Amino acid sequence: MTYTEMLEGLKKLTPTERLTLMEAVLQLMREELQQPAQPAAAADRAQQLATAAQALLLDYATDSELTGFTALDSEDFDEAR
Repeated sequence: MTYTEMLEGLKKLTPTERLTLMEAVLQLMREELQQPAQPAAAADRAQQLATAAQALLLDYATDSELTGFTALDSEDFDEAR
């Protein structure tokens, strides 16, 4: 149903019916606003992370300040020492 069709349908209702409908719509909106925000779907989240990683790829490839600690990747750490 299009917006225009809904408006035309509303014109056919009595003022009391329109008010009742408006109250129901407002109640639905209140309920939706009280719901906690839904987390992004896993696929959406994965896409966001992939996009962010792609955007930063050049920085990590060319800026040694961002990758300095990778020199320690081959170090064998022992928590007991």
